[in-house]
Amino acid sequence: MQTLELLCCALSGPIMESMNTSTDNTGAHIGGLPERRGTNRFPVREDVRYRVVQSRVAKISGCGTTLNIGSGGILFTTEEKLPIGRMVELSVNWPARLDGVCPLQLVATGRVVRSEGQRAAVRIERYEFKTRSMNSSHNLTVSASA
Repeated sequence: MQTLELLCCALSGPIMESMNTSTDNTGAHIGGLPERRGTNRFPVREDVRYRVVQSRVAKISGCGTTLNIGSGGILFTTEEKLPIGRMVELSVNWPARLDGVCPLQLVATGRVVRSEGQRAAVRIERYEFKTRSMNSSHNLTVSASA
């Protein structure tokens, strides 16, 4: 099991619950389309900052809120529609703390696979957790490619 999925599972309970409720007993999505994800999603609502990498037009960046997170991707709100297929860097305030004390930040890079209005879905290709403090961030040794 990947590190991100383990951390998601460790947060299950009052903070996060599995998103399997979107399927009926036949495995089809309530909207009639089959569920294509191979991983669970968790309804995490945290601040996210994003930046489109190597944008050909003006720099595209902004802030939003995560809607759900899984080991394979993140769905979040955006300030504008993001270009599909482009690489995005994301920074998410993680709801768990290292040793119950130190706040964490998920820093991920991935490709925009869906963008509708003010929402975007990004498939995670690489991520790492960093410690957060009021003054600076320090890298942790926990990083992986998805």
